[in-house]
Amino acid sequence: MRVPRPPHRWRISPARAIAVQMELAGRVVKEWDSRAVRWVAGLDAAFTPLRCIGAAVLWDLANGVVEEQRIAVCPLTFPYIPGFLSFREAPALLGALRKLRRTPDVLMCDGQGIAHPRRFGIASHIGVLTGLPSIGCAKSRLTGEYCEPGLFRGNSAPLVDRGEVIGAVVRSRSNTKPVFVSIGHLIDLPSAVGIVLAAAKGYRLPEPTRLADMLVTAARKRVNRP
Repeated sequence: MRVPRPPHRWRISPARAIAVQMELAGRVVKEWDSRAVRWVAGLDAAFTPLRCIGAAVLWDLANGVVEEQRIAVCPLTFPYIPGFLSFREAPALLGALRKLRRTPDVLMCDGQGIAHPRRFGIASHIGVLTGLPSIGCAKSRLTGEYCEPGLFRGNSAPLVDRGEVIGAVVRSRSNTKPVFVSIGHLIDLPSAVGIVLAAAKGYRLPEPTRLADMLVTAARKRVNRP
């Protein structure tokens, strides 16, 4: 698939990164055009001391199978600082997306969308750069407060920060820890939650990001092999 060049560099100072996030956050669209969703690209990354490994797994939501999966490896150019995950992961994730033959209907990132202090987590960053609908589905909370949702699959509770609903805390599997779902770009929150639940097939994590996690874990072992 075609991925446009980003309007900024990745090797920048944290202060400049904040400015980039604040600027691009204004481009996030929180509306969904109700398109039919079949192809969901799950995105995840893993790290070696000097490199980031990005994975894109294109999941066929209709048939429950993997259509294709791609890996890209990029040098690390940004330090680990909470709230700046996209500056470490996005170059490799975009590289993996470029290798896909088919353009996804939706991107699903293992990370935050607008559930972020500056309302611009990695799902929003990737969504804005690619111009594709995107969803953040994270394993943990970055910001905001919530009440624990019910214990059954499909139960959810709002994630709220300074009076604003920034996401949903969703029980994707009964009696397991919830996931944290938020708008990335070009989608609304109920639609994002619905797609996450439709893609969760018996595990806590939805299949696209669960399989992407497995793919980068295996790739990291190969990269680290002497």
